[in-house]
Amino acid sequence: MLKLNGIIPAVPTPFDTEGNLATDKLKENLHHWNRFDLRGYLLLGSNGEMVMLSQKERLEVLESARAVIPGDKIMLAGTGCQSTRETIELTKEAARIGADAVLVLNPFYYKKLMTRRVLEGHYFSVADASPIPVVIYNMPANTGIDLNPEIIISLSGHENIIGLKDSGGNLVKTETVMDLAESTLQVLAGSAGFLLPALSAGAAGGILALANIAPQQCINLYHSFCSGEKERYGDLQSKIMELNTTVTRQWGVPALKEAMDFIGLYGGPVREPLLPLSGEEREQLHVLLTKI
Repeated sequence: MLKLNGIIPAVPTPFDTEGNLATDKLKENLHHWNRFDLRGYLLLGSNGEMVMLSQKERLEVLESARAVIPGDKIMLAGTGCQSTRETIELTKEAARIGADAVLVLNPFYYKKLMTRRVLEGHYFSVADASPIPVVIYNMPANTGIDLNPEIIISLSGHENIIGLKDSGGNLVKTETVMDLAESTLQVLAGSAGFLLPALSAGAAGGILALANIAPQQCINLYHSFCSGEKERYGDLQSKIMELNTTVTRQWGVPALKEAMDFIGLYGGPVREPLLPLSGEEREQLHVLLTKI
C-alpha cells in the first residue's frame, strides 16, 4: 500500500499577469521544494485553485508537475468534481499522467441531497473505477459539508481507499475515525494549525499549505514528534501557529501567494474573482514573515 507518512505541501497553481497558467514557474517552485525531505506534493487542491481551472488546464498542471517530481516523492492529484462521472474521468486522466494517488473532495452543490447513501455511493464508484489509490478530502469550510465518522469508517472498508485528508480540525472526530476505521486508512492533518494534535491522535502526517513557505519547519515538527522529542515539538508547533493562522486561515490563497513572492518563490496573482491582498494586509503579512 502507498505510504502517505510525512509532510506534503498543498501546492498553489501559478498564473502570469494575464491570468494564464505559468507552468514554468510551477516547475521552478517544485525544483526548490525537491531539496527538502517532503513526502510529496498535492496538485489541484483548494490552494491550487482547482475549481478555477478548465479541464485542459488541470491536465496541464499535472503533466508539468509530473515532469519534475522525482520518483521518491509522491504526486497527489485533486480530482473531486461535482458529478461522479466527471470525477472518474479526471481521476483516470490523473492516473494516465502518472499521479500516485488522487484526493477526492466530496460533491457539495446540492447540499440537502448529499445524504450518506449518496456520498458513499459516489466514493465507492470512484474507488471502483480508479486505477490508483483514493484519498478522501473533508473540507467543510469550503463545501459546507462535514463528512461524519460513520461515512468515513464505511468508506475505509474499500480496498482502494487508503487515506483521509481532514481539514475540519475536529480531533475528537479524528480519534473516533482512527479507532473504528480500517487500519489501512491513513489520516492526514489538513492544516499546520493542528498538525501536532493530529499526530498525537495517530495521524500519519499532513497536507499543509504552510509547507509551501515553511517546509523545513513543518518537517522538523513531524520528525521531532516521530523521534519523541517532546521538549522540541511543542515549541515548533507554537511557532508555526501564528504564521499559519494569518496566511492560510485569515486571508487564504492570496496571502499564501503573496508570502511565496516575499520569500523568493513564485506566487503570482490569484484568479478572479479572488482578489490580491490590500496594501495594508500585504504590509501586515510582510511584518509577520520578517519576524518569523
